[in-house]
Amino acid sequence: MQALTELGYFICSYSETALPAATRQTISLLILDLIGATAAGLQSPLADAARKAALEAYGEGSISIWLTHQHCSVVGAAMANSAAASALDIDDGHRSAGGHAGAGVIPAALAVAQAVGASASETVVAIALGYEIALRVASSRPVETIDTYASGRWVSFGAAAAACRLLDLSATETAHALAIAGSEGPIVFLTASSKFEGSTIKEGIPPAVVAGVTAAYRARAAATGPLDLLDDHNRFTRHLLTGNVGSSWEVERCYLKPYACCRYIHAAIDAILAMRRNGEEIRKLYIETFPQAMRLANERAPSTLEGGQYSFYFSCAVAALYGREALQPMQMERLADARVLELAACIELEPSPVFASAFPVSTPARVVMDQGDGPEEMIVLHPLGDVANRLSTNQITEKFKNIARKSLHPQWQDEILSAIGSLDTAGFLPLLAALSPLKKPKR
Repeated sequence: MQALTELGYFICSYSETALPAATRQTISLLILDLIGATAAGLQSPLADAARKAALEAYGEGSISIWLTHQHCSVVGAAMANSAAASALDIDDGHRSAGGHAGAGVIPAALAVAQAVGASASETVVAIALGYEIALRVASSRPVETIDTYASGRWVSFGAAAAACRLLDLSATETAHALAIAGSEGPIVFLTASSKFEGSTIKEGIPPAVVAGVTAAYRARAAATGPLDLLDDHNRFTRHLLTGNVGSSWEVERCYLKPYACCRYIHAAIDAILAMRRNGEEIRKLYIETFPQAMRLANERAPSTLEGGQYSFYFSCAVAALYGREALQPMQMERLADARVLELAACIELEPSPVFASAFPVSTPARVVMDQGDGPEEMIVLHPLGDVANRLSTNQITEKFKNIARKSLHPQWQDEILSAIGSLDTAGFLPLLAALSPLKKPKR
């Protein structure tokens, strides 16, 4: 059986009642985390441009653009919400996939769910399936064949899977939707492009959402795609793609990000935060990382938030000088901060042969820091938020409050937290209402 045919059957036949309670709880936390990321990125130039483009290109409609008064078509709203959620690089990710599924799957699922009036239970199952398909496609690629780790290359599969489930497509229609989404999703960029992260292209997740959701609607209208798309065993390892599908859930192996920058940098930031003493002069800051991380743009003086998010020098300088909250999220004014730029210009960064085989399973770092009393050293193998070093529910809630604080009044935050906490009993309507600014208190 072709891989896409097998996955199509799994998506449409999986029993709504079979999803484990622990997986449902994980998805509730991931929704909370992503809404926090959306609030943090809401006023970024990237998200603002996406909202304007969505309304102009896709037209007004009945689907909510989160945390605004605006409504758009299914595809437009999903794209705009995806852009805001991924704008500041503080959305969830997955080590084996080497990228971010949630900022594509959750906005796609909630937009289609709102359009068809799906129940909370069915929407959560669709999200689980979307994560599963996207992450299996990404994780099944042999490392030596991967020309880019941009999430947009494979998130379209997950957006399509979630949409197909909510639209109640048949197994054959679903397989064709996956084939269309995979064939027409964004190319994004190749690793030969050294500055790709510094632009609003970033991971290419919003156009992948467009491709995935559109593919589901097209398949429902009898469009077809190449069903053998994933059957090249040199490019996709079959047992990782379809083996034991449904026996466990990849969404359970997602990491959450406490800092608004590329995950590659987080181990170094953990070490810096553990060693820093507030107010001390930093005489030396030396970082060893895994070789893949050296392929980031790593601008010492970035001109955009995107550039700062993909720079060891800049993000680590912000962490060293201002601490954790300065990265929850990173603020535009840091781009012109003389202290940050001075320290960023002096940081030493090198690849370590010790970490040569670490990626993508792990993203370790070794940091040497001198604050006047001689060098101190720390190695971090599993940054905060990894499966091996998880954030607690309380930490996830605190992250939400921290990163959303400039967009959401505390009372508004509490309303969203309450709505997510009652998804199982009250459904998604209270959450959709909570995501609207109507009659919300102003800051």
